[in-house]
Amino acid sequence: MRIIVTGSIAYDYVMVFPGHFQDHILPEKMHILSVSFLVDSMKRLRGGTAPNIAYNLALLGERPEVVGTVGQDFAEYRAWLDEKGVVTGGIKVIPEDFTASCFINTDLKHNQITAFYPGAMKHASTISLKGAGLGKDDLVLIAPNDPAAMAGHAEECTALGVPYLYDPSMQAPRMTAVELEAGFKGAKVLTGNDYEFGMMAEKLGITEDQLRRRVPITVVTKGEAGALITVEGQEYEIPPASPTTVLDPTGAGDAYRAGLVKGMAHGFSWPVTGRLGALTAVYAIEHTGTQHHYYTLTEFVERYRSNFGKSDEVESLLDGASARA
Repeated sequence: MRIIVTGSIAYDYVMVFPGHFQDHILPEKMHILSVSFLVDSMKRLRGGTAPNIAYNLALLGERPEVVGTVGQDFAEYRAWLDEKGVVTGGIKVIPEDFTASCFINTDLKHNQITAFYPGAMKHASTISLKGAGLGKDDLVLIAPNDPAAMAGHAEECTALGVPYLYDPSMQAPRMTAVELEAGFKGAKVLTGNDYEFGMMAEKLGITEDQLRRRVPITVVTKGEAGALITVEGQEYEIPPASPTTVLDPTGAGDAYRAGLVKGMAHGFSWPVTGRLGALTAVYAIEHTGTQHHYYTLTEFVERYRSNFGKSDEVESLLDGASARA
């Protein structure tokens, strides 16, 4: 199975506000909202939905291929991804622009306010998946990106008969009901957190339960409450994994999707696949930034045992790692 990851490619500017956003927002003044938060720190980190997912897949022993657009400032980032085992040949450079930038402000309760400058991502719709040699045994991830690119990739995958996972997440607020329907009508999997599913259901004028049955497989993540996977009407409640600490929630959703895809690529059962996602996510929240955690497959399997018990499916990952070595 080839795993193609489409989505934003960006630099993250991560800031920490030493207080709580809610203490500085007046509900009765929301119609004229004007507030500034003085932050204690800021770091420029590698980010973007596509590289984040791909990095986590590479940690899990896969060779994901990233597809997207970047600017003139991407050379160092590309070298990093190449070194980690991510295939970057599908990344197109737009020399007259800069790589997209995401500005993330997090308070002490891990609430976030985010602003995103698309930069070179505006050209993502110029990339086509046709001619890439993809087939029914491959999987394309359509993660948040330029909306036109997301629509184009979904349309192409449907026409080519290529299975795809659709993840509108942070793009959902700006998408119309028609755009959402077009994006996931041909999808094999629809993912998002519980807030995003609620938002999408409201836009479509249906219940969340009905939305979870619009696509063959839906995955709703619920933070500390775990996740709910629905497969052709069959529901699986997935428990969360236990973090050693919580430093930064940024990138947890991307990491979760990587674990999910790892399980799908190996044909694991859905309870195990969901738990892979849960465990992959906690590594992300234990570190500041989305690509600063690291583990070996042996360490990952050992931690799976300590969280969920021994699984023959998960143990088989070590056999595959030994074969590649």
